[in-house]
Amino acid sequence: MIKPSNIEIDREKGNFHYPTSKYAFDAGVGLSEDVVKYISGVKNEKDWILDFRLKAHSIFEKKPMPTHWASKDLENIDFDVIRYYLAQGQQPSRTWDEVPDDIKNTFERLGIPEQERKFLAGVEAQFDSEAAYSRMKEDLEKEGVIFVGSTEGLRDYPEIFKKWFGKVIPSSDNKFSALNSAVFSGGSFIYVPPGVKLAQPLQAYFRINAENFGQFERTLIIADEGSEITYMEGCTAPKFETSTLHSAVVELVALKGAKIQYITVQNWSNNVFNLVTKRAMAEEEAEVRWIDCNIGSRLTMKYPGVILRGRKARGEVLSIALANDGQHQDTGAKMVHAASETTSNVIAKSVSIGEGRSSYRGLVQIPGHLEHCKNNTECDALLINSDSQTDTYPAIAIQGSENSVQHEASVSKVSAEQIFYMQQRGLNQAEAMSLYVNGFVNDLIREFPMEYSVELKRLIDLEMEGSVG
Repeated sequence: MIKPSNIEIDREKGNFHYPTSKYAFDAGVGLSEDVVKYISGVKNEKDWILDFRLKAHSIFEKKPMPTHWASKDLENIDFDVIRYYLAQGQQPSRTWDEVPDDIKNTFERLGIPEQERKFLAGVEAQFDSEAAYSRMKEDLEKEGVIFVGSTEGLRDYPEIFKKWFGKVIPSSDNKFSALNSAVFSGGSFIYVPPGVKLAQPLQAYFRINAENFGQFERTLIIADEGSEITYMEGCTAPKFETSTLHSAVVELVALKGAKIQYITVQNWSNNVFNLVTKRAMAEEEAEVRWIDCNIGSRLTMKYPGVILRGRKARGEVLSIALANDGQHQDTGAKMVHAASETTSNVIAKSVSIGEGRSSYRGLVQIPGHLEHCKNNTECDALLINSDSQTDTYPAIAIQGSENSVQHEASVSKVSAEQIFYMQQRGLNQAEAMSLYVNGFVNDLIREFPMEYSVELKRLIDLEMEGSVG
């Protein structure tokens, strides 16, 4: 797979916002059928899309809040005070000069134009509910690559979009996929034609600016036979006293022999509830790789999955989660083997600091009629303080005698002896702790694209500051 270049992930970089008085479209506070119709009307959508939204809203209303995990945290979400659609009426601009000044200033402070100039094949920048900027290199357009927002995808490429939309993740999958299906706005639609292999990554950047806001982007990526793509997403939001909701849906389709690499660097502020459904479908000899960095948010519930539908398909999830004070990182992976000779690999590392809590939640399914399927799962947790917490909830359903599964899980605490040893070599306590944590995740960091390694280690240094003493 192609290797993307460096992304800046400074913890405080996103902690700013602009006044919201200029919004041209505001669906108001709370969720109802009228809000759903308002969103669809603003977008001038076709009747089938409105029907899709209204059915999803009905499902959302009927489905109870999940109670089997993280229920205590979820009780703090008040759906009646959230604003579900805010936009300045902008159409995605093709040049930065056309982007409204406050939005342009936001993304310039986050370094998006510079990243595009340096190493990206294309970039999309979303501000609250809508994309403000979307552009791709002309040579990729000539090869037939499509990279637009979900609104443009539904409008301009319905014959491709509609075929897969809601097929990998149906609205009824869970309460929050139903919510997204009712009020989705923004996100990316990407189609890579057969045999086209992108030499540079595409990136989307999702920015929450408004208070009491919910962002519900919808992303669909289709890699046709023999194609390859790397897609990266970054996320930030200002720190508000009130809660913010982020509930995205990501569907990936890797057709025969295609490869998709999906990289997330999540750096939400600590008031964000990050409740995301991500799933891929891999056909014969296709490969899907999720690379997930979960750093910020108040609560994250995210379990990237792969349905291995074709013979010799391969799925992989590599993840790092850091939970600091007031944070719960509930993350994991789902691997569903639906064809023989399929392979899946899950490697998860979590670090709990202060009173932070990390949870690994995994699912591996291999039916008895399949043969020669393999799964390897490794989930390791590190506790930094006596008040930090970690949990592991693996669900493994394996049948048949011709399949192999390996599962390894460990929980460890920081070694006082090793910290003391490093302090005797001239490091202060925070530096010693940071070095220890970096050593813990080093094996996994080496599996990440090379350019991420330095940034992740820097971020761990930032997390460790003030966490010891």
